[in-house]
Amino acid sequence: MAPILGCIADDFTGATDLANMLVRGGLRTVQLLGVPESGTPVPDVDAVVVALKSRTIAPADAVSQSLATLDWLKAAGAQQFFFKYCSTFDSTDEGNIGPVTDALMDELGADFTIACPAFPETGRTIFKGHLFVGDELLSDTHMRHHPLTPMTDSNLVAVLGRQTKREVGLIQHRQIEQGVPAIGAAIEALKAEGTSIAIVDAVDDGQLYTVGEALADLKLITGGSGIALGLPANYRKAGLVGENKAADQVAAVEGPAMVLSGSCSAATLGQVAEFAKTRPALPLDPLAIADDPGTVDRAIDWAKSKLADGPALIHASAPPESVKAVQEKLGRNEAGELVERAMARIAEALVAGGVRRLVVAGGETSGAVVSALGVKGLHIGAQIDPGVPGTVTMGGQPMALALKSGNFGAPDFFEKALRMMP
Repeated sequence: MAPILGCIADDFTGATDLANMLVRGGLRTVQLLGVPESGTPVPDVDAVVVALKSRTIAPADAVSQSLATLDWLKAAGAQQFFFKYCSTFDSTDEGNIGPVTDALMDELGADFTIACPAFPETGRTIFKGHLFVGDELLSDTHMRHHPLTPMTDSNLVAVLGRQTKREVGLIQHRQIEQGVPAIGAAIEALKAEGTSIAIVDAVDDGQLYTVGEALADLKLITGGSGIALGLPANYRKAGLVGENKAADQVAAVEGPAMVLSGSCSAATLGQVAEFAKTRPALPLDPLAIADDPGTVDRAIDWAKSKLADGPALIHASAPPESVKAVQEKLGRNEAGELVERAMARIAEALVAGGVRRLVVAGGETSGAVVSALGVKGLHIGAQIDPGVPGTVTMGGQPMALALKSGNFGAPDFFEKALRMMP
């Protein structure tokens, strides 16, 4: 059976976030990692989410990878397509959300799509086109200091308008409150004005369900995972899928566990501090790695020495002022890549040493780790915290992985993940 929904995500944890949402809606879902090679078997599922590592690469490369993935999803038989990015709209004025959206619309012949990163369950809401995190405008949060995609403008119409060749408009909350017919009328009015992409307000899950119902006929949807809330009901209404209450069932995996964190988000900093109260934790300094490559070997030896006593943590998580100091010395991209390479190497060594359960914090870090481990796909299990499910690798000797976006999860996430991973 061909998948109904084909999804392209711009980072690994974002893909897992979306897959989690679809599984919660009853869709059998798998996540593939990287552009699928020609001849990759099409899984017998309702939805396929392909995780790219394209959020912060050159726009031309992001477009190329996204179009190659789209070709595979089309060949796999998908009927509707979803471009997934972060609920904090992580991007710069050069992209990559706008350029990838443009390219996907061109390839699909789509004359209209929406952009809605709202995820109220985690505090991301959109009101009059402005993105809020909790009670604060995005531009007033820690995201203005993000090392790769600093978000200093909360007006998503303006932000996306600087990235795309298309006209960007807005569907406001008052139109959504009037229901599906009003949303349809708003879309037609925007199209008549020459607008091709609309930012969509959403302040609660009820609005996301309403918006999702109105998107049944759109070829392409773009946004955060929240907008996927209403999609499974559309497929059931059309008779494309049935009720499935066991979509999140995956096999259990036994073995030693470890936590790796490369994220410097405020949420992850809190999780690192909470975990370190009761578990061994080793900070990893990028400057030390740059000066002495043996730093990583010593971290590996430290981690292996802790395995018999239970999970431990290796982290490069640091507050904004420390991150800035490292970037000034090493360069922004090199600093990030240094941490990613270190975490990937540590993960390889630990798995070779018998680790079978890994919790990884940070989208870029997660991407580097699963790439280094040669993971090609994930079965999606039950939710640990909003946006983060437990997963089990496809093929070969299975591993349990929890891949967490930096901004997601409660303070006790690491402990919770270790308990709940299948």
